[in-house]
Amino acid sequence: MKLLLDTHLLLWAAGEPKRLPAVARKLINDPRNELLFSMASLWEIVIKRSLGRDDFRVDPRLLRRGLLDNGYVELAIGGEHALAVDSLQPIHKDPFDRLLIAQAQVESVTLLTADPQLGRYPGPIRCV
Repeated sequence: MKLLLDTHLLLWAAGEPKRLPAVARKLINDPRNELLFSMASLWEIVIKRSLGRDDFRVDPRLLRRGLLDNGYVELAIGGEHALAVDSLQPIHKDPFDRLLIAQAQVESVTLLTADPQLGRYPGPIRCV
């Protein structure tokens, strides 16, 4: 299964694996699953880090390199992803999360999230 990790799960998997819900840890550690991260998550980290957010202190360059070195696949943001955001219901207001949902839908990959609000969207979303 192809799993696109949302930003918080990505940060926890890379730096604080004990914070991962057990189900997420099991899915991430399953070698049959292909793990993806979105440029939207890196963009979110860069912006929130520049705002001084304590939960976004990671160096995005080091995070990206570490993810790639550990076999994660980088998912670029394309025009089709951006346009798909327009068709999403206004359940969630965060633009980064909305882009992740759109990417999951367009790419037919499962978005893995710990955010129950994201789990309310139809499509390939797994709330852990």
